[in-house]
Amino acid sequence: MAEGIDRQQDVTYQAPVGCVDRRAFDDDGNSYDIRACYDCLPWHAEVVVIEGDILVREWHAVGCPQFQQLIRD
Repeated sequence: MAEGIDRQQDVTYQAPVGCVDRRAFDDDGNSYDIRACYDCLPWHAEVVVIEGDILVREWHAVGCPQFQQLIRD
């Protein structure tokens, strides 16, 4: 890690990442539009099935403002 980088604000490819699971479909069965995060480089998503529910797992840098908002909600 480079000197002086605050890991809580790091949104580069080397940043620590965290994930949040989100519903893939609304109550009417319509899928959600998923777009890449513009605030962090390591963002990616995967589709997972947990207990029969189809979810989208989003991965973000832990310092990403979008990720911080998602885990607050």
